[in-house]
Amino acid sequence: MSEVTSAQTRVTEQSRIRDYELYPQGLRKIAWVRGRMPLLRSLEEQFTRDRPFAGKRVVICLHLEAKTAYLAKVVQAGGAEVAVVASNPLSTQDDVVAGLVHDGVVAYAWHGATAQEYGSHIQAALDFHPQLVIDDGGDLVSTLHRDRPDQLAEIVGGCEETTTGILRLRAMAEQGILQFPMIAVNDAYSKYLFDNRYGTGQSVWDGIMRTTNLLVAGTTVVVVGYGWCGKGVALRARGLGAKVVVCEVDPIKAVEAIMDGHTVMPIAEAARVGDFFVTVTGNRDCITGAHFDVMKSGAILANAGHFDVEISIPDLRTRAQQVNAVRPNVEEFVFADGRRMYLLAQGRLVNLAAGDGHPAEVMDMTFALQALALLYVMKDSLPAGVHKLPHDIDEEVARMRLQAVGAAIDELTQEQKQYLASWGHE
Repeated sequence: MSEVTSAQTRVTEQSRIRDYELYPQGLRKIAWVRGRMPLLRSLEEQFTRDRPFAGKRVVICLHLEAKTAYLAKVVQAGGAEVAVVASNPLSTQDDVVAGLVHDGVVAYAWHGATAQEYGSHIQAALDFHPQLVIDDGGDLVSTLHRDRPDQLAEIVGGCEETTTGILRLRAMAEQGILQFPMIAVNDAYSKYLFDNRYGTGQSVWDGIMRTTNLLVAGTTVVVVGYGWCGKGVALRARGLGAKVVVCEVDPIKAVEAIMDGHTVMPIAEAARVGDFFVTVTGNRDCITGAHFDVMKSGAILANAGHFDVEISIPDLRTRAQQVNAVRPNVEEFVFADGRRMYLLAQGRLVNLAAGDGHPAEVMDMTFALQALALLYVMKDSLPAGVHKLPHDIDEEVARMRLQAVGAAIDELTQEQKQYLASWGHE
């Protein structure tokens, strides 16, 4: 048996996936996005030459679709042994996972994993004994601290790309629990200004429309949460011809929504007028039983937050006399009074559980940040805690994007720099 075949056999046997024979289709998907991710291609060339992760084991816990797969391959090109595990059981694409295994990446995931299977996959990924981690939502890092304290000393550090995950990490840090440095990639300008706003905006409506095949124009869309993701969802809803109602708890964001041309009202009022509801808060119980009680029949319920707790599914089930699967990723809840509510993707991330996630060009920037953040946390001796990504890395990724699209910008002259740095202007 050749060395390559032997290594491939070990990876395949170590992995827990649905069907290895799906790999040709997965490889085609990865090749498609690779052609549209010039920043990662540039880093792949650099990493292949410099091998910055040589001798390191890296576990990547993200939504396992083609763009994430290419990130894993870029890290692998840097010399790392890489394992991937799902951050959401419904966003895993089995053919893509098989493609990764074919290319030597260990994988622990399959689409539709039960809660028990999902947890066992994360435990298996931790058996890989990573030294560097990339997390999405915080499940990998929180499980490591809760169940594997003996492994904490092995971790050099990692990075987290979601609002939800960073909230969890900061809570851990404030309680003195977080034992290694984590880079808050989500807080980088080149992430949230583009990924959260334009990526979420487009992919959420892609997921909703391909799942329902319903018209958005002329409807009322209720967006619960007006952070950067909510801004993107509202922007695209308005572009599709909808009237947008925003529900917020932050008065500053509420004023911003008004000035962006949207109507602002409490969810108790918005529940009566909405046709589509999209939650984008990172918090739980944003839409509950009292709101279902006054909704119009036919209301479409979708979540774009990380966990399936923003729409109270227990309240839906308690009120429903009947639950029907009416389309793929669409559940119909029939109430005693005859009204019908429709929940998309089991209340999980609609853009990933019922779609392919953000466009490749947007994720190119986010994943370039992830790869460079991993390099940064490995090279710098940072204390335990949540750290900002250095601004020069943020700007580097933006410049890479400008170069990729053939755009150029001006530079300050020395006189302009001196003017900005002085205070005694005449």
